[in-house]
Amino acid sequence: MVIEASVDTDDRLYAPRLRAMTVGSVALVSLLAFEALAVGTAMPTVARALDGLPLYGLAFGGAFASGVIAMVLSGIWCDARGPRAPMWHGVGWFVAGLLIAGTAQVMGQLVVGRLVQGFGSGLLIVALYVIVGQAYPQRLRPKVFAAFAAAWVVPSLVGPAVAGLVVEHLGWRWVFLAVPVLALPAALLVQPGLRGLAPQVATRPAEGARARIAWACVAGVSAALLHYGGQQRGAPAAVLVGVALVGLAGSAPRLLPTGFLRAARGLPTVVGLRGLAGAAFASAEVVIPLMLSRERGFSPTAAGLVLTTGALSWSLGSWLQGRVSPPRSPATLPRLGLTCLTAGTATVALGVLPAVPVAIGILGWAVAGLGMGLTFPSLSVLTLGLSAPGEQGRNSSSLQLADNLCTATVLALTGTLLAASAAPGPPTYLAMFAVAVGCGALGAVLAGRVVVPTAPPLGALSG
Repeated sequence: MVIEASVDTDDRLYAPRLRAMTVGSVALVSLLAFEALAVGTAMPTVARALDGLPLYGLAFGGAFASGVIAMVLSGIWCDARGPRAPMWHGVGWFVAGLLIAGTAQVMGQLVVGRLVQGFGSGLLIVALYVIVGQAYPQRLRPKVFAAFAAAWVVPSLVGPAVAGLVVEHLGWRWVFLAVPVLALPAALLVQPGLRGLAPQVATRPAEGARARIAWACVAGVSAALLHYGGQQRGAPAAVLVGVALVGLAGSAPRLLPTGFLRAARGLPTVVGLRGLAGAAFASAEVVIPLMLSRERGFSPTAAGLVLTTGALSWSLGSWLQGRVSPPRSPATLPRLGLTCLTAGTATVALGVLPAVPVAIGILGWAVAGLGMGLTFPSLSVLTLGLSAPGEQGRNSSSLQLADNLCTATVLALTGTLLAASAAPGPPTYLAMFAVAVGCGALGAVLAGRVVVPTAPPLGALSG
């Protein structure tokens, strides 16, 4: 029997029926976020301890690739059997990967652990989105996704520092081994609320699962090649990136909603906006510390504090979108968010000019973070609202895939721009910022296409 969340009259996120599930789900998202950030802090120490520098890139790219495959698999699984099994398998694979990595004696074992961990993360994040779609009233979904956003922001503020302290005082292995102690209790909190969830009856026949999984493997390998190629130089980098882009061009249209590339109205545009927003923010975030350190003399700590303003305002934007009255048009929040993202990033780009005070750039980055906070949760709500019964898993996986693949592609492009410059300077930074601003501006222009003529207004989608 499927719980009909839309008829629930309790509009509190922490109502008795939902409290444990909410706490557990947010905790799981926090752990995924912490681990994703902490690994980057610990990995240089790991590579030295295990004499594994040649496999350094694979430890990141491999986890990314297995995560892409798992997202597709989880979407298929959730639609066919409900989110309970994918969630538990996701937790199991995630914990197993952490244990394998944390006990690694050679770098090869750590890479295997990262592959398993990435697979579990991909299964879990899609399952959590489907749980939101099936277990929460529609009007509460903006608040749930705001809580998920906060669950990513907090680790981004404290995760690297905490991981650094753990590495220094307890050893790098505890960056991996401490998380399973928290992951299993968090999953147990979610479990009671899953008992009434079951697969929803699809209104349209599903496309071949085997074909989707095969294309997901192509996309995963291509994404790993793109990640690895972006770290190389010269001809090898060009070959690897070229092969990866061909693989992504062939696989992505078969994994994302029909009409994704031409921004067809409705879900294809919603998914596309997620990719554009993620790519815009990530590509700007990469260049800001470099520009501040080389052009303005900032220390790494000071540059990191500038990035923190964006994380904090992201959290603020997410909180606001979860509490404002639903706008008349579904396009309002995405358009406003992407406009803020574009304007804020363009303002940060002015920082390449010595005459522009750094404070102007910091304010711009805060505006960009606010835009992301308005955009991401609202797109997640729209995805679930535009998903027919039995398609929430597939569409949630498409949302995550678009974010990951578009971000990886744009970061490879900006990395190429950086590698092509022997001594990065204002022209290089401006070119990299131009990519970010272009992605955000394109999203703002396309935001009106999230509206489907026959769809109910956002107020109806949000309850």
